[in-house]
Amino acid sequence: MNERELAAVAHSYYVVGETMDVIARRLRVSRSTVSRLLSEARQRGIVQITINAQVHDSPALARHLERLGVTGHVVDVRDGASALAHLDAVARTAGHLVSSLMSDGDSLGIAWGTTTSAVVERLPAKPLQDATVVQLNGAASSWTSGIAYAGDILGRAALAYGAHAQYFPTPAFFDDPRTRHLLWQEASVRRVLDMHRRLSIALFGVGSLSAELPSHVYAANYLSNADLAELRAEEVVGDVCTVFVREDGTWADIALNDRSSGPTPGLLRTLPRRVCVVSGPAKVPALVGALRAHAVTDLVLDRPTATALVRHLEHRPRVAARLPG
Repeated sequence: MNERELAAVAHSYYVVGETMDVIARRLRVSRSTVSRLLSEARQRGIVQITINAQVHDSPALARHLERLGVTGHVVDVRDGASALAHLDAVARTAGHLVSSLMSDGDSLGIAWGTTTSAVVERLPAKPLQDATVVQLNGAASSWTSGIAYAGDILGRAALAYGAHAQYFPTPAFFDDPRTRHLLWQEASVRRVLDMHRRLSIALFGVGSLSAELPSHVYAANYLSNADLAELRAEEVVGDVCTVFVREDGTWADIALNDRSSGPTPGLLRTLPRRVCVVSGPAKVPALVGALRAHAVTDLVLDRPTATALVRHLEHRPRVAARLPG
């Protein structure tokens, strides 16, 4: 394609907001061809991506995040926009951020969910050498293998970077923690767990029962009513990578976490970059838990969520901790 045609494809994707699938159908080409064209547009300088961190215009938020060691990226969305529009805008910014961080040889861990699904749909194409994308938590349950959902998320991310995809075909939650302990001894599983420990970047959202767009783990019956009642009794506010947290950031003594397949906040905070993406003020208590667990280095959120986060942190600056996470 000539530069004018490449610019048209890039405009459709980056400005209009069309997905690669939509563009591919209109042009009657494959999705991988669209990915290649977008990559070519970047290489020729037709597309230049800049991440604008707008925390500087919110000194209160900047102060709180700096105290927690977090870099914030606040996304403005037009007044009256729907929850889905907010998620789309935040996902687009997060996608650009993640791609700007990825380099040859890097590994990206992705926790499946409603938010990360939106982010990987917006990842700018950036072919890399020897890159890997790794599934962070299992997705199977008593009624589904989870392969279609988690596999689609991982596959789209791998396509954006020309990367190898490493799946993690385990349950999201085990029925018995002893089963997880035994499976974790298998060489094939240990290999993936070792990859988790060596990730360059982790990408995840936070799950909350009260969110307008509920996390897939709550909306898709991964948890029984008894599980949910237990979480409420434990004062759990949400989850990070299907590991449950309280608002004070503690997680280690929550019994259900012994059945989770996801990486703990303790593991996450050993990784160089942890990109957390949040859209919706209802997720603020869960986000506060993730921040206080020190699971996050980079936070992408919309303006209403940022405002609600500041209000929450200033009105509830301290929460009595139980056990250290």
